[in-house]
Amino acid sequence: MACPADATITMIMSRSPTPLLPIVWLLLSWPLSLAAGEPVTIDVLYLQQQLPAKPVLSNLRPKPADSGLAGARQGLADNNTSSRFTGWFYQLTPITSSDPDELLAASEQWLAAGNQYIVADLPTATLKALMQRLTKANQALVFNAGNSDDSLRRDDCRAYLLHTAPSRAMLADGLAQFLISKRWNQWLLVVGLQPEDQLFAAALERSAQRFGGKWVDRRQWQTQSDLRRSAQKEIPRLTQARDYDVILVADEPGDIGEYLPYNSWLPRPVAGTQGLTPTAWHWSIEQWGAAQLQSRFQQLAGRDMNATDYSAWLAMRALQEAVVRSHSQAREAVYHYLLSEQFNLSAFKGQGLSFRPWNGQLRQPIPLVQPNAVVSQSPQEGYLHPVSTLDTLGFDKSEVHCHMNQPVAAG
Repeated sequence: MACPADATITMIMSRSPTPLLPIVWLLLSWPLSLAAGEPVTIDVLYLQQQLPAKPVLSNLRPKPADSGLAGARQGLADNNTSSRFTGWFYQLTPITSSDPDELLAASEQWLAAGNQYIVADLPTATLKALMQRLTKANQALVFNAGNSDDSLRRDDCRAYLLHTAPSRAMLADGLAQFLISKRWNQWLLVVGLQPEDQLFAAALERSAQRFGGKWVDRRQWQTQSDLRRSAQKEIPRLTQARDYDVILVADEPGDIGEYLPYNSWLPRPVAGTQGLTPTAWHWSIEQWGAAQLQSRFQQLAGRDMNATDYSAWLAMRALQEAVVRSHSQAREAVYHYLLSEQFNLSAFKGQGLSFRPWNGQLRQPIPLVQPNAVVSQSPQEGYLHPVSTLDTLGFDKSEVHCHMNQPVAAG
């Protein structure tokens, strides 16, 4: 049986650079009655849909094949470091496929075995289909660790669906706060070719209205030009406009954004999906003990932790925190604790994280990074909120048009 000291132990384990010290402390201080309890194993399903790679117009490094899954494995390792003392052990079952029907069938089979928890990295259509099936079965709690779609947080919330990945609105708000704090409020928007680029552009436009950014113009990239050879001709023409403070780019796949810096008509900074970028996580973050997490992940995965890895790690850590604090592995108890005011997760960002009860989004600061360093972290100083300054990022309660207290039919 777990005890109230579990949360303290979890926090110490996650912050300590050397696991031996908290282990010794636990052996000396934990009640002997804990050893008499039967250990409990909680199996977590990791679902990932592999999307076909799109041809891009720049020299991008490919996304790691285990992006996200490696973060979940790090969370599993961190959870089980202290599980020998709490009595709650964790297993991870990864299922990846390019076929959404195969993933949905596998999840149903897995749930039929009595399991309850899923970490998902799925596109919106597949995630909605998964939640629709779970609504009928009423069996699982799902952590969305890979989808930033604003509609899932604003118009189409789902009971038992929590988001550890930040929304596009959170990312755009974090960037907008920084730009306005610098008094760079005259913006030129450049939008890429893909549908997701339009979604990020919409998030930037919402942030401009929210925080006072002024649009000088909006430019839509129109061609499939190979900018590796023509950027010095194409980009100046695209960015020629009356004076602006910064170029904001919405180019999630990386077709054109990498070529905007130093090629623009005016010598101005670039921000958005390239340049100064808002993100959930970056390899250069080292404050608040983050260097310890970065080191552990390097040893486990042999590479740097990215934003999807971090969101999957958060899901695993949030699950353990709720299990320990609620003294239960039952889905209902865990879900309600996660949405309660008591839940608070230490996650190497300088303050505790919690879930918004109105849409299931995890409140979290947004680092603003350039390729090799952290520039700032939002919320910026001076942005206030009656509940939490973190609620200045993303959709506040009044902006949400769905309800978490009941399942929503798939659209």
